[in-house]
Amino acid sequence: MLAEDAHGAIAEFQKMLKHRGLLFKNPEGALARLGLARVCSFGDKVMASAPYKELLELWKGSDPDLPILKEAQAEYARLN
Repeated sequence: MLAEDAHGAIAEFQKMLKHRGLLFKNPEGALARLGLARVCSFGDKVMASAPYKELLELWKGSDPDLPILKEAQAEYARLN
């Protein structure tokens, strides 16, 4: 991934997440957090940690066998 692409993606995900009231219970909010975490994990693992934590907190009562949740948990574990 090119650095300018990553910076652009980070900016777009952050724009989405600024509208927390619109995204709180919607899947788009969770997916924006996951996207932000994934993009950040390419360069800044510390910055990637916060969106992963937020996502996993939002999904703590979800079906533990949900594939995207398992992926996010594994990705978060690899950061540490």
